Amino acid sequence: MTINLKNGVEKLLFGMKQKDVESLYGKADKQYKDEDGNVICLYNAQKCSLTFYEDEDFRLGYIICSHQEATILDRKVIGRNIEVVKNELPFKSWTKEDFDTTENHFNESNWLILQSEYDDIIRVEIGAIINNNDEFDWKFKA
Repeated sequence: MTINLKNGVEKLLFGMKQKDVESLYGKADKQYKDEDGNVICLYNAQKCSLTFYEDEDFRLGYIICSHQEATILDRKVIGRNIEVVKNELPFKSWTKEDFDTTENHFNESNWLILQSEYDDIIRVEIGAIINNNDEFDWKFKA
C-alpha cells in the first residue's frame, strides 16, 4: 500500500470522483457525510478512509490509511516507532500536536500527518496540496 505524497495512495489520485474510485475498488464498505457535507467512504480491505470535498465538486481531497503494509518512500510506517520513521524520512520540518492518547506529527510541505499512540504510528493522513494560487493541485485529470 504505497502512499504517494502529494498525489494519493496506490492508484488513488487526489481529484478523483467517487465513480473513479469505485471503478478501482468497488462500492465503499461504509459511506456517510460529515458536518461540512463532505462524503466519507470507508474501504475495509484497504483500511482507508477517503474524503470527497463537497465544496470542490466532491473530488477526493483527503486520505487516511492504517493498512499494515502502508509505505512512505519504500519504508513501512504502521506499527513502527514515530521518531525512527521521522528520522528515516527526508523531511525535517515537523509540528507535533498532543491529544489524549495520541500525537499528530505534521509535515506541511507534503500535507502529511503521522499519528502515533504509545510512540508507534497507527495511521497516516495525507491531503491534496494547495498551490500558490490558493487552489487544490488536483493530480487526477478527468
